[in-house]
Parts: sequence; C-alpha cells; structure tokens
Amino acid sequence: MRVVMFYHSLVSDWNHGNAHFLRGVVGELLHRGHDVRVLEPRDGWSRSNLMVQYGRSVINGFYRAYPGLHSDLYALDTLDIDDVLRGADLVIVHEWNEPALIAKVGSHHRQHASYLLLFHDTHHRSATDPAAVDRFDLRAYDGVLAFGDCVRDWYLDRGRIPRAWTWHEAADDRVFYPRRPTGSPQGDVVWIGNWGDEERSAELTEFLIHPIKELGLKATFYGVRYPASAIDQLKRDGIRYGGWLPNYDVPAVFAQHRITVHVPRRPYLEALPGVPTIRPFEALACGIPLISARWSDTTGLFSPDQDFLVANDGAEMIEHLRTLITNPTRRSELVTHGLTTIRQRHTCAHRVDELFGICTDLRGQLLGCA
Repeated sequence: MRVVMFYHSLVSDWNHGNAHFLRGVVGELLHRGHDVRVLEPRDGWSRSNLMVQYGRSVINGFYRAYPGLHSDLYALDTLDIDDVLRGADLVIVHEWNEPALIAKVGSHHRQHASYLLLFHDTHHRSATDPAAVDRFDLRAYDGVLAFGDCVRDWYLDRGRIPRAWTWHEAADDRVFYPRRPTGSPQGDVVWIGNWGDEERSAELTEFLIHPIKELGLKATFYGVRYPASAIDQLKRDGIRYGGWLPNYDVPAVFAQHRITVHVPRRPYLEALPGVPTIRPFEALACGIPLISARWSDTTGLFSPDQDFLVANDGAEMIEHLRTLITNPTRRSELVTHGLTTIRQRHTCAHRVDELFGICTDLRGQLLGCA
C-alpha cells in the first residue's frame, strides 16, 4: 500500500508532540513493507525554531535515531499535488496544517476517488476553539481519525463529516522500552513537558514544584517555552532545568530517575475528559513508575492505581511521591502492570492494525454507496 501523509513535522519534536506518534506509525508501516511518504512544510515553526536554537546537528541526531525515516519538504505555492498523490492508496492530513493545504488535498480527492482520504485531529481545538477547526474544508474527506471519543463526537454531532473514528495515540516501542541505567540514578523525579501558554502553570506548582520542594527530592525538568519567571522559580526551589530534550533521548533519561509525573493541561481536563496525551504511553513503555495529576480515564485505556497512581491534589501527590521513593516493591508493581498494558494494547503496531481495520470498513462503506 502507498501511504502519503501531510504533517507539521516528522523530523522536529520541538514543541510538537504529534511527531512522537507519527514516527512510530511511519516506522511500523515501513516495517510491514508499505511505501510511505511524509511531507512537511519547509517553513514549519517547529523545525524552524529547532534549527535556529540548536543548529543542523539535532536534525542529524534524528536521522541517527530513526535511520529509516525521512520526510520531504514542500512549499505550498509550488506543491505539485498530482505528482505527490499519484498512485496513493491512503492519504492522511493532520489538523496542524494550513487550511489552504487541507483544502488543496480535498479538491484533488474530488477529482480522484482512487484513494482514501482521512483527516487526523490530535488537538483540543475542536473543544476550545471550534472556529479554528471550522476553517478547514473537509467536505471531500472520507473521514476523521480523532485521538479521543469526545473529539470524534464533535465532528459527528456538528455534521462536519459523515464518518469519524477514535484513534488514540500510543507508544513507539521500538524506541520507548526499558533501558538499563548507566551508573547511579541522577535524580528522584523527572518531568518532561513544555511550560506552554499558562494552560497548567498553577498545576505545575501544586503537583510538581511544591511537592518536590516539600520532600527535598532531586528533580529535573525538561521542555521548551519556559518563561524566565518559571526558570527562576525552579532555580530558587532547587530544581534543575535541562531545556529541550530530543524525544528519542527520553528513554535514557527515564532510566536515570526513579519516578516521573504527568500533569495534564487544563483543556484536556475540562474540555476533553478521557483523552490522554502521548506522555503516559511513553512513560509506561519505558518502565518508569508514573504518577498523574488529576485525570479521569473515562475510556478505560488504563487501570489507575495499577498502571500508575493518580493524585487529586498536591497533598496526595506528596504522599504518592513519598510512597514510591521509599517503597521499591510498589514501584516494581506499577512498572510490571504498566508495561503489560502497553505491550498488550497501546503500541504503534496496535494503532496500525486499527488503521487498517478502519480502512477496510471504509472501503466497504464507500463501495456500498457507489
């Protein structure tokens, strides 16, 4: 099967978490012998920021970590859509593309029904900024892949498109698996995430910074878009700030720490209940004990208290951290159960199986309508 994918970036994960899942899916498709082409805009902000701040060497680091993966850069005004989509069987367009690109691919599909065309939504904008999603012309698309039930239902309830499926993110277990630590642990707690747009600043203080300070733990934060005030706060509280961390280096960093913490952004708690980001999948796949700030797994993806612990407030986070720091048996129980859950249900191989099932069903529906 020939698959063409339009995404913001395959190469850069600077403030771009969608690259994590994309890499895993592309790697799995290639492993199964499919012809895959990924296109990303030449002037994409994630790749551009990465190059400006860190230079070409980090791009080379991506190719060393993913030797079989490659993307083609394009400029929208010179993109030869006929050439790019010639012979395609499946085309997936991610929601973090320009509306003009989304419309251009849709227009091509109106004239060429030989391939399936799916829109992939992995953001909270459908719930928090629906006007932004309404700009997308999806009339010629065959369906939507949504990373949660509530996002799927949003498309169906608004009549934006006749078909939508839930397609959760998952761990790329070719990269995210337990590693042996080199030397003694570097710290007690590691948190990997971007500070962002004040979507969880208060939560980071309540669930991470204050508990770490209260217990006197050794901790490191990694991520981008940290304001100077946040960096100063970390320094005052004795927390190391490590800056941007390439996602393919995360498993090695996890191996050097005892515990990691997940702090969901406010929009996911309030507008997208039950929709996890990819971070918990990756942490569990790496075999590090995980504590999540308040989050309700309404879709039953995990088994809270068995795969990871949930802290509903800062006081409960302190107790969970104290327990896991002092109780290696409890840490081991969480690691074993979490790894089993990922390996049985939540790898990119599972998601590719689901994608093929969706495509099979969709072809049957389209033939029935012909």
